[in-house]
Amino acid sequence: MAFQSVKQLLERAASENRPLWETILEDDIHSQNLKREDSLNTMRYFWEAMKTSVENYHPDDRSNSGLVGGDGEKVRQANRRGILFGGDFFNEVITEALKVSECNACMKRIVAMPTAGSCGVIPAVLVPLVKERAISDESVIEALYVAAGFGQIIATRSSISGAEGGCQAEVGTASAMAAAAVTHLGGGTGLMCSYACAMALSNLMGLVCDPIAGLVEIPCVQRNVIGAINALSCANMALAGVEHKIPADEVIDAMRAVGDSMSSDLKETARGGLAGTPTARIIVRELIRKNQFHSEH
Repeated sequence: MAFQSVKQLLERAASENRPLWETILEDDIHSQNLKREDSLNTMRYFWEAMKTSVENYHPDDRSNSGLVGGDGEKVRQANRRGILFGGDFFNEVITEALKVSECNACMKRIVAMPTAGSCGVIPAVLVPLVKERAISDESVIEALYVAAGFGQIIATRSSISGAEGGCQAEVGTASAMAAAAVTHLGGGTGLMCSYACAMALSNLMGLVCDPIAGLVEIPCVQRNVIGAINALSCANMALAGVEHKIPADEVIDAMRAVGDSMSSDLKETARGGLAGTPTARIIVRELIRKNQFHSEH
């Protein structure tokens, strides 16, 4: 994609009098030399794969380490018993974020949007929303283009890699993409989508990447939940007319600066944050004893 900034994207959409999603679609067509239907079919494929990642969840599955698995089902069952707060929709979002992230940890098929470590955020928001509002697949496809457009700009101006920018670059970016997508589905303007994106990134700015034992399991799976809930909160604020005083491009640039200043111990090296706690070290020693991974971790 050719967009270097959110400002450029919004101005292009306005000058061509196109919906934001179609501006992003047209750019994808031209930048990759695709036919329109080919681009649309690719996005449809991604959406079907997201739905499949939810359907393929099994509560008895566990990751190779044994650290992850079954939590999505725990939340689903607890909600059915009526002991949780927030209502069915809220708790389904939590459930789906856990389920898809657990599928990733269990080596099942997911859509890395934008990364495998943050794969639970966007489907956790979209799948329950489709059920709640009876949203058509074609409307979801439009929203996914909006998500992709904002994600591409974040990747260009900053990073979507935990090793470069911490978890703010992974779950933070996924949350920003989801927030923009939901705002679009709610009838929001391009500017509203940019506010939602900016709010979502701002809320998770500084989030470190500190995977215990270097595995995309703890705390990664549960952080997908906060990314999804954050996305919905920011979309709702944007749709209600709440503005973000710092433009999205400046928020993205600030995220990059924060990532650049972050210690390498907090960027996927499994040395700092939760990964450096006494309990985490015990977990690592136990995994080494069980030959789950090499001692250099």
